[in-house]
Amino acid sequence: MKYNESEILEQLFNPKTQKSAFAKLVQLYTEPLYWKIRQIVFNHEDANDILQNTFVKVWSNLDSFQSKSKFSTWMYRIAINESLDFLRKQKLNLAISADEQEGVASKLMSDEYFDGDNIQALLKEAIATLPEVQRTVFTLRYYNEMKYSEISEILSTSEGALKASYHLAVKKITEYLHFHN
Repeated sequence: MKYNESEILEQLFNPKTQKSAFAKLVQLYTEPLYWKIRQIVFNHEDANDILQNTFVKVWSNLDSFQSKSKFSTWMYRIAINESLDFLRKQKLNLAISADEQEGVASKLMSDEYFDGDNIQALLKEAIATLPEVQRTVFTLRYYNEMKYSEISEILSTSEGALKASYHLAVKKITEYLHFHN
């Protein structure tokens, strides 16, 4: 399916074509949004729930889109914020202990949707120990190969702060992998 953002936006804001345009967006962005979310929360069911919440928020907040960024960037921002909100709520409900964080690798290896090996599972475990912002910056930069300027737009943070977060994350992950390998 060919994607023309200005055409889709025009259709989204036309009451006659709004629902079909949104259906196209859902079809086009389900997979990329899912994987961005999954890199932050690690669990398939949670990622699916957050994805659904993301699309609900996109639909219910269409009027607040101001064309200051690309529509896809706006959707990614919503997905990432939903993921971070989920993690914050989860942290409040379950104070995640270091033991639970270190169990990420074994949980991933038993997850039918995880197709990585032990090293990838250990990397995910190391990432899980990072503070939310560092985890998010690392996943967007490392896995999605996003430029700092793009991440800055999504997270509304300066590029300098993002670079510092990324380098701290890399240092902590490296230390974690040296200690656990």
